[in-house]
Amino acid sequence: MTDLSPAPAAPILSIRGLRVSFPVRSGWLQRVTARRFAVDRVSLEIARGESLGLVGESGSGKSTVGRAIVGLAKADSGSIQFGEAEVLAARGSALLAFRRRVQMVFQDPGGSLDPRMRIVDSVLEPLAAHAIGSRGDRRRLAGELLARVGLPDMGARYPHQLSGGQRQRVVIARALALSPQLLICDEPTSALDVSIQAQIVNLLMDLKAELGLTLLFISHDLAVVQHVCDRIAVMQAGRIVEVGTREEILTAPREVYTRRLLEAVPERPQPQAQSPVESPA
Repeated sequence: MTDLSPAPAAPILSIRGLRVSFPVRSGWLQRVTARRFAVDRVSLEIARGESLGLVGESGSGKSTVGRAIVGLAKADSGSIQFGEAEVLAARGSALLAFRRRVQMVFQDPGGSLDPRMRIVDSVLEPLAAHAIGSRGDRRRLAGELLARVGLPDMGARYPHQLSGGQRQRVVIARALALSPQLLICDEPTSALDVSIQAQIVNLLMDLKAELGLTLLFISHDLAVVQHVCDRIAVMQAGRIVEVGTREEILTAPREVYTRRLLEAVPERPQPQAQSPVESPA
């Protein structure tokens, strides 16, 4: 009998045995006396076009995984493969190409934006860094990106003139400037009010559908992850303890730790399909 089931999507990102450690210092001279593994032999795959949630309590190592992927945390050992390329061995033009295809959205939008730069200049900054187009082309594209995230008339403002949710929209627009294939979102809603969280979640879902993005969504909040992700990986003390589809993790978790995370989810209104965009400050 011929198997007509669809073949599984090839992974866009494959992590094997990743370990990331940080020094432990002690004494008056703060000498390094040991190393603590924040990420310990983590292996994950993300299929092209899917949304994978990486969840765990604070200190579980989930953000360090995201930072190691983009090179902000140095890996001790392991492999990170993007497509056919080994990320940890990438140098020069190969590394530059990888950085164009993978972008990151951080938890604190205020810390991601230069307070002295106008919003439009912050969005076009990665285009200038990669020498893409003329200055006029870059400014036009920055305006289009701001319009796409719901901020069509904000380009001339400074970060302090925007609300937290608006600043996060700017950060998302800037992350999209280089047309990435993979977007790593590290707690992108945790610093926002619940009503604004719903708006950012809906925005990310819309952008994923429109642009064909792959998402790695890092969060401690399963109530948010369940609305964004196709699969969920649960992380505890630097290790992956459980991986499954959204339905498997939310309705039939195998691990006690996962059940405790689910029990800690507060009751809250679910994001609506059409949430109003914040009014300009």
